[in-house]
Amino acid sequence: MAKKILLVEDELAIRKFTKINIEKAGYEVLEAGTGEEGVEIAFKEKPEVAILDVMLPGIDGFEVCEILRNEMPGIGIIMLTAKSQDVDRILGLEKGADDYMNKPFNPQELILRINSLVRRLDFSHNFESTHHSSLEYGPFKLDSYSKQFTKNGKVIDLTPTELLLIKIFMENEGKAFTREDLLEKAWGNDSRADTKIIDVNIRRIRAKIEDDSAKPKYLHTVWGVGYRWGN
Repeated sequence: MAKKILLVEDELAIRKFTKINIEKAGYEVLEAGTGEEGVEIAFKEKPEVAILDVMLPGIDGFEVCEILRNEMPGIGIIMLTAKSQDVDRILGLEKGADDYMNKPFNPQELILRINSLVRRLDFSHNFESTHHSSLEYGPFKLDSYSKQFTKNGKVIDLTPTELLLIKIFMENEGKAFTREDLLEKAWGNDSRADTKIIDVNIRRIRAKIEDDSAKPKYLHTVWGVGYRWGN
């Protein structure tokens, strides 16, 4: 069965053209022209991925992103932002988006981003690369059966991308990863994602798992390199 992609874009010509290209890649596309309509369709149809334009009539793409992330934590979210608005890209990621595309964009590049995100969402597949049924470190446990990440037995809600990054770190305790390393492992070789995405995801993860995100005990910055997991 084809995976469902929700496309929320108010410009009809862009939406129709984008829909055609996504469908050619083998996905089922659900369309919405407003933020409210997008949220309603998402709750009803449970798409795997939502593609959200920032500038929407009614509630904007940021608010839609926040609603979907809170109510559907397992959904993948790609934001469509104006090329000149770097603040929009960062804000979208801070609201819980997994990725972003600058408008105007190449439809084939968007397909690559969707494919990469769908791979990240398939968390059970990602766990096939390890012999462990679960990963444990200090107060943390990442369970392969429930796909839950806990601290001292309490579930911490992570986005699919955050969950995959945690998995990569916990499988490689003490190893320093560059941002490019993490992009390749989590986004894939065919992605052209910006390394800023890594930094934002790290900030989000620290805010959720650290007692004091300003003084991390587990997810450390390695200056001049990137990031490392471990005390």
